[in-house]
Amino acid sequence: MRHTPHFLLTDVDEVRRLITGNPWATIVSHTAAGLVASHYPVLLETPGPDDDPDALVLVSHVGRPDEVAHELGQHEVLVVFQGPHGYVSPAWYPPEQFVPTWNHVTAHVWGTPEILSDDENFRVLGELVDHFERVMPSPVSLQIDEETARRMAKGTVGIRIRVTRFDARAKLSQNKAPEVIDRIVAGLRGDGPYASPALADEMARAHAARADDQEAR
Repeated sequence: MRHTPHFLLTDVDEVRRLITGNPWATIVSHTAAGLVASHYPVLLETPGPDDDPDALVLVSHVGRPDEVAHELGQHEVLVVFQGPHGYVSPAWYPPEQFVPTWNHVTAHVWGTPEILSDDENFRVLGELVDHFERVMPSPVSLQIDEETARRMAKGTVGIRIRVTRFDARAKLSQNKAPEVIDRIVAGLRGDGPYASPALADEMARAHAARADDQEAR
């Protein structure tokens, strides 16, 4: 990603929040056959008592034969998480500012996958289902029919990725005046063609935090 200092996202907790809120990720591998990309839900693994609390550890799975196509475990992979994003029209700027942009929150993380055992893969699959089912009125669990679920799980390969580095951006109009930011947020909350309430919320949150930080100084 373009290296723009005032858009850099360096806070591990903010990257963790981005991953948690946007678990549908793109996994990219540079293999002997060329670049390979796949898309899977990814969760952050809860650190144990002896683990580094700042470490980012991802768990997921791929459907066979993606583990072969990606050569998983043989080299580093890139995992891309995309948060709220959207077009920002110059209609929300002062007249003399006429160049549009695209705001976004994005994280690139790298690490070498570890292949999980069958039992650990089934545990992670169960946690994945439970994670998304918990908001449903009547949550469904793999434990409803564990025998069938374990049979279906054989078509997947579980992975753990200990993130060795990340490169993240929160491009949220930090280079604009507060009154312009307010207009952008209002436009994104409206009913126009580029409405994006999620992006508006992200911008409002970021700029409120920035204002609090400036006051604290």
